Amino acid sequence: MPVSTTHAPREQLLLTRETPVQRRQVRTAWLFLTPMLLCLALVAVWPLLRTFWFSLTDANLADTSEGSFVGLSNYLFHNGSNWSGILVDPQWWNAVRNTLHFTVVSVGLEVVLGLLVALLLNIKFTGRALVRALILIPWAIPTIVSAKIWSWMLNDQFGIINHLMLSVGLIDAPLAWTADADLSMWAVIIVDVWKTVPFVTLLMLAALQMLPSDCYDAARVDGIHPLKVFWRVTLPLLMPALLVAAIFRILDSLRVFDVIYVLTSNSSSTMSMSVYARQHLVEFQDVGYGSAASTLLFLVVAVIAMLYLYLGRRQMEVRS
Repeated sequence: MPVSTTHAPREQLLLTRETPVQRRQVRTAWLFLTPMLLCLALVAVWPLLRTFWFSLTDANLADTSEGSFVGLSNYLFHNGSNWSGILVDPQWWNAVRNTLHFTVVSVGLEVVLGLLVALLLNIKFTGRALVRALILIPWAIPTIVSAKIWSWMLNDQFGIINHLMLSVGLIDAPLAWTADADLSMWAVIIVDVWKTVPFVTLLMLAALQMLPSDCYDAARVDGIHPLKVFWRVTLPLLMPALLVAAIFRILDSLRVFDVIYVLTSNSSSTMSMSVYARQHLVEFQDVGYGSAASTLLFLVVAVIAMLYLYLGRRQMEVRS
């Protein structure tokens, strides 16, 4: 005899309706979140809105209050004979290419090397705890400090890197790592990878510690090759952690400033979007133009972050 479903919609309505306890929990949650949201509005939203407003003016760093409203002229402006503005500035698009190149190469290397190091540190051996602690040292050093140390090491006159390469015969003459246009970007990438691989390693190692052991026990009993176990079991289970590490590093790399500025200053071969914005804002004292560059950088990062959140939500819905 079939079961009656006449009361199913009513039961679903009762399940979806909030109870007094749930409403009280929501109010309590908002009560605790309000101070944090107010602080976030003061330190993030207000400066962001002010930067966007400055991007619509011709304000100067000497006196920002004297700036007048110019609309979208800092972004794109047609004066009758030609176009001007940041969107038609070759230096801006060069900075965009440099930033994307830096992001793709550095994040790719960091994810691969971080995963390999995490797999090695997940193996039991004598002194593993000490090695795990030591590997975090590059990440713990402030970026400005590590970039300055590397700038001395990469110096073409007295740098230890050139000295070691000359002593083993890898090069015949010292290399100007941070001055040569063909080498400067790779020098920046090497320093950034050295600095941030421990961060990815830490995330991957935490994810490896949480993997279920029964899958590996069954694979060991069945005699499956370790490489096949890695590709079929370990890597799919690590994919959520890999995506989290990748998105964090992508967002950081897109707004990179310190390591590039310390190593190569305003060199066009390595200039990122952040360095470009700083140059116009501080050195050229053009607050309007520099703010327009900062606003475009924020939009790029925001779009990528929202796209990641959207795709992550879709993936969770598919899994559920």
